[in-house]
Amino acid sequence: MCEKTMQYDYGSNKEEQPCPTKARVNGCIPEWLKGTLVRIGPGMFTVGDTAYNHWFDGMALMHSFAFRGGDVMYRSRYLRGDTYTANMEANRIVVSEMGTMAYPDPSKNIFSKAITFLSHTIPDFTDNCGNNIIRYGEDYYATSETNYIRKIDPETLETQDKVDYQKYLAVNLVTSHPHYDKEGNSYNIGTKIAEKGKTKYTIFKVPPIAKDVPKGTPALKNLEVLCSVPCRSLLTPSYYHSFGMTDNYIIFIEQPLKLDILKMATAYMRHTNWASCLKYNPEDDTLIHLIDRKTQKPVETRYYTDAMVVYHHVNAFEEDGHIVFDIIAYDDNSLYDLFYLNSLRQEINESGSSKKSIPIPKYKRFVLPLQIDKASVGEDLVKLKYTTATAVKEKEKLLLCQPEILCEGLDLPRINYNFNGKKQKYVYLTCSEKPPVPTKVTKFDTETKKMVHWEEQGCWPSEPVFVANPNATEEDDGVVLATVISMDSQKSDFLLVLEAKTFTEIARASVNAQLHMDMHGYFIFQDRVQV
Repeated sequence: MCEKTMQYDYGSNKEEQPCPTKARVNGCIPEWLKGTLVRIGPGMFTVGDTAYNHWFDGMALMHSFAFRGGDVMYRSRYLRGDTYTANMEANRIVVSEMGTMAYPDPSKNIFSKAITFLSHTIPDFTDNCGNNIIRYGEDYYATSETNYIRKIDPETLETQDKVDYQKYLAVNLVTSHPHYDKEGNSYNIGTKIAEKGKTKYTIFKVPPIAKDVPKGTPALKNLEVLCSVPCRSLLTPSYYHSFGMTDNYIIFIEQPLKLDILKMATAYMRHTNWASCLKYNPEDDTLIHLIDRKTQKPVETRYYTDAMVVYHHVNAFEEDGHIVFDIIAYDDNSLYDLFYLNSLRQEINESGSSKKSIPIPKYKRFVLPLQIDKASVGEDLVKLKYTTATAVKEKEKLLLCQPEILCEGLDLPRINYNFNGKKQKYVYLTCSEKPPVPTKVTKFDTETKKMVHWEEQGCWPSEPVFVANPNATEEDDGVVLATVISMDSQKSDFLLVLEAKTFTEIARASVNAQLHMDMHGYFIFQDRVQV
């Protein structure tokens, strides 16, 4: 068992374990659960005498739990992209991340310093893709939110091809939370900055690879642009992390958390990081763009709400002439600042709670009426009886939307993805009584507003991933998987397996390794793919 302290050290480097090892299973894992959970997050924070400033910047460490015949095999491996290689060869951080600007070794000559300056004025972003695991066609990729993704082998966790979105589509930034449909298509959104005098958000689809296409052909080669939405300001595009999708519509939130492109271009010479160029403007509205997937155009009606910061969409669905979508929202962007490593070291005490006051995440439900022509100015057009969300007509084709707050204190939402784009009842999230440390895994009933929790003293769980029983007849027929870090020196870290229906523990797979705090993950069935 690995040596532990009573407090998780966010800034310590974690050792990889590339050779698979058998976990110790207590309990009973369902026979139908055959596949691999792959998760990713930052794992290395110092290289030589240099250190990252922000937890999100750490070099990406993947780990996986493979389920076969009731056994669980664990392994972990660093993502060996160009960023990793350059840092290791230099024995220092030489590639900048969002919260950490890398400067050349003082001993380098003036030519090397000039090259470094130019590379930051027109930045070539990092391929340290440590935010999520996604799928295009039959291929799996590690991703962050730059124009680079890295193909991986989900079985061995070996790093494969470096892929540049710009080879297939003119975008500088792309979300790390695509959507998928049952036909095998993937959907995503990217931002193109100041192309021909315009900044726009582009929604695209990646179809599955046809059977007659040569093996190894990337699915991105057949990428299709569905729609482009103009940015409301040329040089300050909105930051976004995810979006919503129903059978017929895509929901994109243009929030007043903005990237100042001019400041980003001069950040290096001003000795500041790119994250400092991300500003929240509480005096601005939040625009809600609704894109018709059939016409591939935004609908004529304009929707807006008050300023907020959204990282994660939960789900969206259509009902009786309305679009209903759920999100996790914050009052500002101070959550990002909390994850600077100096802040984490100062604010997290031994009980695993933060002394710093930060916004509490709010689970918000919005409703967008589709038919507004016959409505009067000042009329609330939401006709659904089960929600208090409103959408008031202010003038022709303009609605002010106010949400219903279903609950607070929950984030990292996952659902049974078979219900994505459809009305679902249950959501699985982490609960942080005092962020940033999650202390509970929660099952939330969106109809009754009731919650059921799993928690254990001294345990910090990750984002819960729902895996549906292939023969399920009910929405919550499946299991919920979450990696858990134990602060108890007598207990190993483990993968938690909960029966989703009763939300009780049915098994845990303890590993002889120190798990790392990760971000997001993807479950791959042995004989088919499921999100």
